[in-house]
Amino acid sequence: MKNIQLPKWTMAIPAAAILAYLLTGVNDSIYLKLILATLLIGSVIASVHHAEVIAHRVGEPYGTIILAIAITTIEVGLIVSLMLAGGDGVKELARDTVFAAVMIIITAIVGICLLSGGIKFKEQLYKLQGVNAALITLMAIVVLTLILPNYTTTKPVGEYSTSQLIFVSLVSVVLYGGFIFMQTVRHRDYFLPKAAASAEEHAEVPNNPTATASFIFLLLSLVVVVLLAKLLSKDIESIVLDLGAPQSVVGVIIAAIVLLPEGLAAYRAVKADRLQTSLNLALGSALASIGLTIPAVAMVSIFTSMPIVLGIDTSSTVLLLLAMVTIMFSLATGKTNVQQGIVLLVIFASYLFYTVVP
Repeated sequence: MKNIQLPKWTMAIPAAAILAYLLTGVNDSIYLKLILATLLIGSVIASVHHAEVIAHRVGEPYGTIILAIAITTIEVGLIVSLMLAGGDGVKELARDTVFAAVMIIITAIVGICLLSGGIKFKEQLYKLQGVNAALITLMAIVVLTLILPNYTTTKPVGEYSTSQLIFVSLVSVVLYGGFIFMQTVRHRDYFLPKAAASAEEHAEVPNNPTATASFIFLLLSLVVVVLLAKLLSKDIESIVLDLGAPQSVVGVIIAAIVLLPEGLAAYRAVKADRLQTSLNLALGSALASIGLTIPAVAMVSIFTSMPIVLGIDTSSTVLLLLAMVTIMFSLATGKTNVQQGIVLLVIFASYLFYTVVP
């Protein structure tokens, strides 16, 4: 293990973003918001660097789990804070954001990774057992949380009763917890790279002080991303509504911003011919996003008596099932190619189009 110096910009940008955020109390100019938007992107890039340092220190699949859970925790905090603040679309906020996160991950992030990896390496390998476990778990959770509420009769269409919310929350936690146990204890080998280690994987492993510093700055960077996303969300919402787009587009934009660190980390992994790491990041993130967010917002709904709508509409259901079936067939052979990435990206483009033009 080696005491590796972290690049100064990866520590300076999140710190500068915090200072700029504090200035919003005394300055609300358009120039400051442009600076904040720039620092937001910089913080995303910094978070990716720190996540990779941590992943290199703890090894797979623990590094990808740390990033997925960290970002999901921040995502939950953002959704809950916006729910408690009230306003238009609060009942559908959790549903729109979680649905957007799942669609972005399984069609956009995975699609880009499969396409770019196929272009550069023609075919890439991964462990079929681990991917299958992730996909069947994800399928069960998305149906129980986003589709089934439309077919229950206790509450209005799309809503769960209190007992149903408690049940689906417990089921989600059990499914996600079972997957994590399998990934880290029972069948950890299913999630380790299938191909021979690359030169990058032979690089010197950072020591504990370096990894600890990266963990601290990773959390700081992720907090910055969410704080700035929340701060800029009103401006984003105003732009979206001025353009005549539906309210749900705001959830798509916020989910995309929050998922940028994982998306960049997955892309960098696949470009280094580490598809297994990329899929661990993407699918693990999708599972964490829905498996942890839904129980959290359900508890907020129960304790605050705030109704929430979880059921997605018919067109969204069709697109979600199409995306799930496509990715399950795409990742059913242990090898990937460019066509699979193209199909997933077309589904993502369709999702975006029908979100803007319902």
